[in-house]
Amino acid sequence: MRAQILLAFTALLLSSCSTEQLYATGRNAQRVECMKQADGASRDRCLKDANMSHDAYQKEADSVRK
Repeated sequence: MRAQILLAFTALLLSSCSTEQLYATGRNAQRVECMKQADGASRDRCLKDANMSHDAYQKEADSVRK
């Protein structure tokens, strides 16, 4: 019974996160990893990718799916 309540609570919490929030969390983690790169050019490329907006990402993903 307790496990079912915990599972239901976890599902409720996860469903409250929007895709944009999840995307932002992932991008923040990517930025942290980018800053660990010693090479400036590599770091800049990494940060450029990490700074892509959710809308731009969504458009790119939709174009790949078609």
